[in-house]
This record gives sequence, C-alpha cells and structure tokens, in this order.
Amino acid sequence: MEQLALRKPEWLTITPPKNNYKVNSIKENLNKFNLHTVCEESHCPNISECWSSGTATFMIMGDTCTRGCKFCNVKTYYKGIELDKDEPIKLAEAVKNLDLDYIVVTSVDRDDLNDQGSSHFAECIRELKKNNILVEVLIPDFKADYYCIKRIVESKPDVIAHNIETIRRLQKKVRDPRANYEQSLKVLRTIKELNKNIFTKSSIMLGFGETDEEVIKTMKDLREIDVDLFTLGQYLRPSQRHLNVEEFIHPDKFKFFEIKGKELGFRYVASGPFVRSSYKAGELFVKNLLKNNP
Repeated sequence: MEQLALRKPEWLTITPPKNNYKVNSIKENLNKFNLHTVCEESHCPNISECWSSGTATFMIMGDTCTRGCKFCNVKTYYKGIELDKDEPIKLAEAVKNLDLDYIVVTSVDRDDLNDQGSSHFAECIRELKKNNILVEVLIPDFKADYYCIKRIVESKPDVIAHNIETIRRLQKKVRDPRANYEQSLKVLRTIKELNKNIFTKSSIMLGFGETDEEVIKTMKDLREIDVDLFTLGQYLRPSQRHLNVEEFIHPDKFKFFEIKGKELGFRYVASGPFVRSSYKAGELFVKNLLKNNP
C-alpha cells in the first residue's frame, strides 16, 4: 500500500515569485544564449529570492543527467546531449550582461563522456574567471577520478562544492547506485589534497528518515576532511514518482544543526527548510571570506 503524503506545515509556505527587473533579465539572457539553470530544472523554491538578489546557478552540459537520483527533478537518460563547444563563451557573456559578481555553476552527470565532461566544465570556469568574478562550482562526483577533479581544481574556481546529499545509511535509498557516501568524501578530500586554499562545500537534505545523531556524524565526517562550508535543507518531493517525505523538519531543529555545525568548525553554515546547496551563495560573509583568502 502506497504511503500517504504528509501535509506540509505552515512554515513551508512559499512567497509568490516577484516580477522584477533582475528576474526578467536573467530569463532573457538564458533564452538568448540557450542556457539552463538548476533553479528552473529542479523547481527550486528559492528561485524568486535568489534571482531578485542577482544570484543564479547555471547548469552546463545540457539538461539531461545520466544518473537518476530519487530526489531530483532533472531529466535523466543513459546519454546526454552533444556538448556545445561555444557554451563556455556563451556562459561568460551572459554573466557579463547580468553584471553579476558571484556566479554558481553546476552540471548534470555525464557518465557517457570519456572525461565525464570535466574538460568542458574546466573551460567554462576559465572563461568566467576572465570577468574577474567569484566563481563557485557544484560538481558531480566524476566517479572520484583524480584527473577529472584535478582539471577542475586547476581551473581555479573560488569554491568547489560537491553534495553528499544524505547520511550514510540512506545513500542507496536516495541516490543513484553509482553514487555513494565514501566516493563523495573522496571527491572532497582530493580537492583539498590538490589545493588546500580552495574552499570546499557540501550539503545534505533532511526529511528522508535520518536521526539527529546521523546528521551530526555526517557533519563530523565532512569536517574531518576540512570541508569549509555546509548547508542543510528540507527535502521537498518534486513529483509523485519521487521519494516520499518522511518528516518535515521544524525550523528550530534546523537552527540546532546550524549552531552544531559552527561548533564543529565550519566557516559558514546555512540551515533552514528552504535552504539549498547554492542558497544565497554570494552572501556578504562568503564574499568577504573569499576575497580575503590568499
């Protein structure tokens, strides 16, 4: 018998999108350069807030992922689209037109490519850095391949994020079988081994049935490999074919995890029901942290 969906609590009321200049400008540039954002593809609840403040997470290498995580709303197929060799230049031009000083770039998984798209991703970063802006990237695991990760590190983004997504026990339930807890830790560890000065970041979703102790253990595991920035948010079911929400986490619990994360030594923690990996990525504190980084 199928589990009945939980009723959303009052604290999960979403403010209707604002129709302002910044939001419209981002939409126009996306259409002009045939670009995608994870904000749209994943139906992110913060799209209006982030776009209004001038932060958008661009998704490169197409809109079709070769993996099928059970929480994600991005399209999936065994093979992605042919890479657009002009995408790095188009992306840099779009960002320049938007007059952004902090940009987040992510991608779909491309297991169908020999280098899993790491060379293309690195070229996008290099083009963006020519605009003298802060660049945060949210990378797939690249199968934890050392040389793929090395390409990304050597392109010199300011922050490299890779999401561990959930606690160890729930990995198989939540993620594609080709992703796992240890592999994600290896990705984040390798980044720091290649360049200890690059800030690393990770994120988990709550509401899959994890315990407080398991969340704290995950935070400790991330701190043991010197992850600097951490975010926690509520899992919201994108459609009927995705995983059910097991629990809606109260804002007070998110506050508890934020305090705990800071006690464990994360340099920045964002924790709340609507927080996503790139939520307010360009906040003043993070910008200052990066600009003061040697």
